[in-house]
Amino acid sequence: MTTNSITLTVNGDQVRRDVPARQHLIDFLRLDLGLMGSHVACEHGVCGACTVRLDGAIVRGCLVLAASLHGSTVETIEGVSDSGEIRDLQDAFIARNAAQCGYCTPGMLMTAADLLKSNATPTRAEIREHISGNYCRCTGYQAIVDAVETTAHKRRSSGPKP
Repeated sequence: MTTNSITLTVNGDQVRRDVPARQHLIDFLRLDLGLMGSHVACEHGVCGACTVRLDGAIVRGCLVLAASLHGSTVETIEGVSDSGEIRDLQDAFIARNAAQCGYCTPGMLMTAADLLKSNATPTRAEIREHISGNYCRCTGYQAIVDAVETTAHKRRSSGPKP
């Protein structure tokens, strides 16, 4: 089996590993690093359960080869949760019951955080469009859209963070 040596930053920590040439990022995160927050579902990039940040942009972890990530920065749901970056969004998901079974929730949160980072005043239609690549079988999306909209409104009301 061919392996590649990579060094990357995951949730602020530098990681050095030898990875199989065909190992996907999501498997590397879950199996090698024990970061189980992002889920594996379709393994074709269509459901969004494996969404993580790679060099600041959200990607599907099942579509990215770990061997290609030398020098990259990866942020997972654990990283953005532990930093407090999405605490308000998580609270809104809880308050709106937008995390019913929870399987899609990490990917939804990463995607919603991505939207709110680039658009502080998204319309309901823009929220729906941005999360449209993330499947949820429990909520019907209404509660998720409500939670993202509530978070955007509260962030605008509270002003810029210091």
